[in-house]
Amino acid sequence: MKLLLDTHTLIWWVEADPKLSRAAAEAIENADEGVVFSAASIWEIATKLRIGKLKMTRDLSGTVQDLSQRLHLEPLAISVAHAQLAGELSGPHKDPFDRMLIAQARLENFAVVTSDPVFRRYRVRVVW
Repeated sequence: MKLLLDTHTLIWWVEADPKLSRAAAEAIENADEGVVFSAASIWEIATKLRIGKLKMTRDLSGTVQDLSQRLHLEPLAISVAHAQLAGELSGPHKDPFDRMLIAQARLENFAVVTSDPVFRRYRVRVVW
């Protein structure tokens, strides 16, 4: 099964942050069907960097190329179907970036690598 990285997981993977669980790191390293990162995560990271809510040790523009080339992660675009489902999802979660990741995981049949327990409420497979 392909893995979709939640935004915090993507940051922790890129930054080699010890907050990334051992099980999550091993799942990413050993993913048979590949690992993807969403355009929504890049949007979220860029937004948080711009407004000062996030600091990263690596430059984001170089990181995106690095994700695809050196780290062998596949970018995932946001489709109209993803956007529609993200907007229609019921439930308590209001974060638009997480809602997009949930919609993408459900429509593309990905497991999400995340420490956020709310993803399970949306019938999404979680790896952590």
